[in-house]
Amino acid sequence: MSGRLEGKVAIVTGAGCVGPGWGNGRAACVRFAEEGARIFAVDLKADTMEETLERVRDAGGEIEPHLCDVTDRGSVEAMVAAGIARYGQVDILVNNVGGSARGGPVDMEEEVWDRQVDFNLKSVYLTCRAVLPHMSERGNGAIVNTSSTSGLRWTGAAQSAYAATKAAVIQFSRVVAVEYAPKGVRVNTVVPGQLHTPMVEARLAGQRAGGDVDALLAARLKRIPLGFMGDGRDTANAALFLASDEARFITGTEIVVDGGMTVRCD
Repeated sequence: MSGRLEGKVAIVTGAGCVGPGWGNGRAACVRFAEEGARIFAVDLKADTMEETLERVRDAGGEIEPHLCDVTDRGSVEAMVAAGIARYGQVDILVNNVGGSARGGPVDMEEEVWDRQVDFNLKSVYLTCRAVLPHMSERGNGAIVNTSSTSGLRWTGAAQSAYAATKAAVIQFSRVVAVEYAPKGVRVNTVVPGQLHTPMVEARLAGQRAGGDVDALLAARLKRIPLGFMGDGRDTANAALFLASDEARFITGTEIVVDGGMTVRCD
């Protein structure tokens, strides 16, 4: 029995991870490979992808790493060209680069705001800009962009630039979906909630809980009706569905992966 992505090539940006475990990009690489896709794994640093490469190869998958600054147009165009040169096609693009910074409009420095816009939003624009002509020419393709529940509602921390850019990713995806639907390209968004990914230990605990990982996890868990935290595999499974032919009639929409958090009133 063939996999759900058999014969397809997927570019996954943010394929590395800040630590061991299941980040969203790493999990997407592994799950897509398990379903038959060949993976063109993209990140800024080679060492962050070592575990990703190992996990994919252990699963019997094919993966090719590529270093790229997804906030730089030239770097992105070269990356997409390299992916096409390596595999001859790009069927799927998963945009998974992003990160938060604390602060509202008064206490956030302008350069931090600008970096957040570039990192979370411009990266999505640039990769789509480079991939869409190829997908349009072939008459098919699936793009899955990664947003955040912070783009839907307050999630416990003042991070105005992150919230604004992640909300923009959702609307960007909707607009592009309508424009490119006649060309056979589907564009959807996965909206992860407060997952337990390696980012918690590596960065978020220091930003929000004075380095107390257990305190941060407990606070996040209280917001989740299902009573447990998912991880990057949950995001990856949603992205896998949207990228597969099972979602052939789905475009311009979102799957929220948050254990029910955003539908609570408290």
